[in-house]
Amino acid sequence: MNSAQRSGLMTEKDGRIGGRLSAALIEQAKANTGIVSDTELLEFALASLALEDRFAEAFEAVGGTVDPDLKLGF
Repeated sequence: MNSAQRSGLMTEKDGRIGGRLSAALIEQAKANTGIVSDTELLEFALASLALEDRFAEAFEAVGGTVDPDLKLGF
């Protein structure tokens, strides 16, 4: 959540979202995260998606290889 705040994604609360979800899904997500509030759970989920680094997709796009000249530090 700190990354989302630093990136400016959470400066204003002027959007609205709603939907019907499985109660079991909500409860498990809350249990896994320790989040109690529905709003905070949605913020966490959306921030996680918005800040996703897409490393796996980029790695797959280059055929799962690394440039042999890249200095990895070991």
